[in-house]
Amino acid sequence: MANHDYVIANQGFPSFRADLNNVLQAVVSNNSSASEPSTKYAYQMWYETDTNKWYMRNADNDAWIQLALFNQTNDTVNFIDSSATVVGIATSATNTVLTLANGSVAINPAGFVSVGGAATQAGEIRFLEDTDNGSNYIALRAGTLSANVTLTLPTAAGSNGQFLKTDGSGNLSFATVSTSAAGSTTQVQFNNSGAFAGDADLIWTAGTALTINSQKELRLADADDSAYVGLKSASTVSSSYTLTLPAATGSANQILVTNGSGVLSFADNSGGTAWQTVKTTNFTAAAGDGYFVNTTSGAVTVTLPSSPTLGDEVSLVDYAGTFDSNALTVARNSKPIQGTAADLVVSTERAGFTLAFTDTTQGWLIKNN
Repeated sequence: MANHDYVIANQGFPSFRADLNNVLQAVVSNNSSASEPSTKYAYQMWYETDTNKWYMRNADNDAWIQLALFNQTNDTVNFIDSSATVVGIATSATNTVLTLANGSVAINPAGFVSVGGAATQAGEIRFLEDTDNGSNYIALRAGTLSANVTLTLPTAAGSNGQFLKTDGSGNLSFATVSTSAAGSTTQVQFNNSGAFAGDADLIWTAGTALTINSQKELRLADADDSAYVGLKSASTVSSSYTLTLPAATGSANQILVTNGSGVLSFADNSGGTAWQTVKTTNFTAAAGDGYFVNTTSGAVTVTLPSSPTLGDEVSLVDYAGTFDSNALTVARNSKPIQGTAADLVVSTERAGFTLAFTDTTQGWLIKNN
């Protein structure tokens, strides 16, 4: 521990040597002492031993500037600037060359810098903008990880307009965005191993239609993509046509019919009879259905549909040959039967017939019996 005024007076040899040794001791110990040097020089260093503060004399030689605060117990040091205390540097952290005192940043001898995170936020590196512009920054931060990830930057800066892409192993490179369409004009573009491609069998006519050529399919997959429903053209079509779907879903058991010009709609099935299970009690008939009626246990009344349309049909058959003993009553439901505003009573054994609706004047007419 030594201070010195750094002035060696004229003196004899033994005293000169002692004085010189004191100067050298002051130099090597940074003028370490509990009190400041009595003689001060601009840019002089001084280590204050009772506070462990390290100072440098200012250029005007009228004040001390504190450079650092040492912790001699833990062998750490906090460097000081004019506005804030810089986080301390430790020399004792395991496997590190340099570790900030809070343990969150370390330079590892293996060749990497680690930035630790907090309880609710991952560590990040911030790049601040020019202070003339403001105090904003761009930060790089790790996300939630299941394993370590290393990104290796490209070896060159790339060209204007290129983008960074990865090879899947963290090796980044610059690549050029493909903005040129492939194939011929009007061909729909698709991803072909990372590049645009076109297909002559998939054509888009702007504002008009998407055309699938060569009898290729439009496939609609199920929920788990294990199967699909495919739609495709007939192998030979004499002339082009368009099918226009209905505007609503239709009713149960209705079928799709065309108006002859490709406009589809849902309609009741008038091309065949949908036969129902045997009826033994009163019931209401539905258009397009046929009914076997068993009156063995007693008379039965069937009520015709309430809002029939032209061509609606209902078929009725004596199931057990008992209409003669227990009659079948056909309730007209406000529409005429055979042009008469009266219900139809059928008492002929083994009778079978079909009622077809015409209009509100004639109502239901017997088609056959």
